[in-house]
Amino acid sequence: MSNDQLLAFETDCHLFQDCGFPAPSVWSFIFDPLFSIGPIEFNKIMLLALLGTVAILAFFWTAFAKPKVVPGKLQMVAEAGYDFVHRGISREIIGKKGEPYVPLLVSLFFFVWVMNVWAVIPFAQFPVTSAIAFPAALAVTVWVVYMTVTFKTNGFVGGLRNLCVPSGLPKGIYVVLTPIEFISNVFLRPFTLAVRLFANMFAGHLLLLLFITASWYMLGTVVGTLYAIPAVILALVLTVFELFIQALQAYVFTVLTATYLSQALEEAH
Repeated sequence: MSNDQLLAFETDCHLFQDCGFPAPSVWSFIFDPLFSIGPIEFNKIMLLALLGTVAILAFFWTAFAKPKVVPGKLQMVAEAGYDFVHRGISREIIGKKGEPYVPLLVSLFFFVWVMNVWAVIPFAQFPVTSAIAFPAALAVTVWVVYMTVTFKTNGFVGGLRNLCVPSGLPKGIYVVLTPIEFISNVFLRPFTLAVRLFANMFAGHLLLLLFITASWYMLGTVVGTLYAIPAVILALVLTVFELFIQALQAYVFTVLTATYLSQALEEAH
């Protein structure tokens, strides 16, 4: 049963009727294809990712197409967003060396945030980042940049030292610490970067689905409607909380990327 089939089933199923509660599950994250081009299927998740990307590009393009010394409202909002990432993340974590990477950090922050926000947009109601392919692709992108900057800054030997040999520790500890640092920096960092974003958005969307579905399921009778009221209240509270988590996860993803770049730009000792 796909997400579309599950929603169709939910509309006809209520408490005290001859049907069980249609609990959200992994099927809630699978969508029927909208259309296919050869072996490639284009579904709702891909559509939301495309629309989100176009929205971000259109916003910044419109805001900065004709910049003014005294900015208008749109330019002011765009400048505030850019400045938040520039000063609040790049400058604070990397310093002046991070200037070339500000566009990357700004792009990551707003892309992740918009992909998350789809979860509470009517008719969309699905966070793109709860599909593991998108956090994984973003994490791989960050990892490639991280490795490239590390070896470009330090050379091959210096890059390996940067990744595996922290300075200022007793020599004997490097026997144990070096392989741990190598595994952590080269393999675990992209994995945890992807899973952290995916898991938070997956869990948040599942909770929202649970309470929204429960609210609908309990309607239809007086008793069931009384049961539905707490579920509706919790769904509204969780929606507000989810808005906070969506922005927080975009911030965390960008901060971690900046932290990795900061380490990559440090000269190995």
